[in-house]
Amino acid sequence: MPLVRIDVVKGERSDKELAELADVIQEVLVKTFNAPPKDRYQIIHEHKKGLIKTLDTGLGYPRTNKIVILQITQQGRTRTQKQAMYEAMGKSLEKIGVPQTDLIISVSENTLEDGFLGLNKA
Repeated sequence: MPLVRIDVVKGERSDKELAELADVIQEVLVKTFNAPPKDRYQIIHEHKKGLIKTLDTGLGYPRTNKIVILQITQQGRTRTQKQAMYEAMGKSLEKIGVPQTDLIISVSENTLEDGFLGLNKA
């Protein structure tokens, strides 16, 4: 059950564009993390301009207000799966207008006992 937090700048995307962004992210996780298609847990958070700080840390390219930051909490994916996800996510989001220079992904791992889905017996 990947839990995905999607952080963007408020007012930079329409509701339709946000829905497409979330859909593409889910498609990539289904393909690369073998997540079941209906195993979809996403939180889209829009921040006022200026509240997402993504300074150049020696990478040599600028970031824009179209920045997308993904925080993915997941269980048991391998390094190979994570690398495949990074590559697929970058390419897939680029097709809908998110340049890879405006994409930051952070993956965290938890265990089954670190989550509760409501009435589960974990």
